[in-house]
Amino acid sequence: MEEKVTGGTDISQVLTFKLADEVYGVDIMSVREVLDFSSVTKVPHTPDFMVGVINLRGNVVPVVDLKKKFRLGDTERTVNTCIIIVEVVIDNESTVLGALADSVQEVVEFEHETIEDAPRIGTHLNTDFIAGMAKKDNGFVIILDVNAVFSMTEIGACTGAAAETAAG
Repeated sequence: MEEKVTGGTDISQVLTFKLADEVYGVDIMSVREVLDFSSVTKVPHTPDFMVGVINLRGNVVPVVDLKKKFRLGDTERTVNTCIIIVEVVIDNESTVLGALADSVQEVVEFEHETIEDAPRIGTHLNTDFIAGMAKKDNGFVIILDVNAVFSMTEIGACTGAAAETAAG
């Protein structure tokens, strides 16, 4: 949980958002901005969870459907659908990705003692992408580790396809 520390305090600031009926969150320090869902250019030969790419102030940014990535179905476009622009660091290299979400909720501060480790449910379930489970109201916020959500191979496929689109 040490990566959740914001500003040297025992508080984590988390941007919460919805996927299906569940509330997820990412450390606010990983979030660059939140955009309304706009036109996305489809890119051939990409993983099925990659929606396409967007033009973000002249930069090509891959957009990923988190619901599809987590096998929760496809994200349907509504008035609340948005793209969360996050910075992912893999192998000491920074990559910007867009994450499609059903809706953004709010920025919530959690004290570290309210965040628990991800549950270990058998040996076949990979929960490495879950940084923690924070108690909120009568439920939980599943806090994602954005650096672990995507493997290096997946990021390479997304960013490689985005670069080909930009070059073409």
